[in-house]
Amino acid sequence: MILVWLVPILLVALVMRYGIRDRNGKPQRTALDILEARYARSEIDRDEFLKRRADLTEWGKP
Repeated sequence: MILVWLVPILLVALVMRYGIRDRNGKPQRTALDILEARYARSEIDRDEFLKRRADLTEWGKP
């Protein structure tokens, strides 16, 4: 009988935990993470990586 109540309560707790974690206002992957991944896969060259990284870091400054 205890398991009948324990399993749904645990499922609700897990869903809430992961739901709150994803809504903390920060995206899973930032634009800089994506840019670094593209550079690592050789989709863009070094010059383009440095230019875009500079654009991204300047964009965040006031």
